This record gives sequence, structure tokens and C-alpha cells, in this order.
Amino acid sequence: MDIVYSKHWIRKQKKKKKDITNDVIEYTIKNSQILKDKYWIGALNAISRVTSSGRRLKVVYKRIKEKIFIITAYWLD
Repeated sequence: MDIVYSKHWIRKQKKKKKDITNDVIEYTIKNSQILKDKYWIGALNAISRVTSSGRRLKVVYKRIKEKIFIITAYWLD
């Protein structure tokens, strides 16, 4: 799985969301259903409970050919 990060996500991850690592994002995408986003056209959502922390993570991403473009990610709990 080839993952590309948006500038928005890189900036947020450095400042506020250091506990959301790349491994957790990949786990969430692999272990969730594909859901369409309510507001972003062409974007998909992945929601999954992360077993190590017990919290639910939401990842907003787009599939572009063979790559996954991460827009943002955040904890729901």
C-alpha cells in the first residue's frame, strides 16, 4: 500500500496529533469498510477501533490509482 500525505495532514501530525502514527492509519484503512464521505466529493472514510489503545480512529482519504492520499485523521473518542 503506497500512502501519500497531504500538506494539511503533515502539518497537523507534527503539531497536535503525534499519537496517530502511520501504522495506525494503515491498520484503520485495512480493517474497515469503505464509506463515502458526507462533505468531500470523491473522498472515502475509514473508521476502526485500534486494538492497542481501544480508541476509534477516523481516516479521510482518496484512492488515486494505486496510491492512497491521506487528507486527515482524528480520534472519535
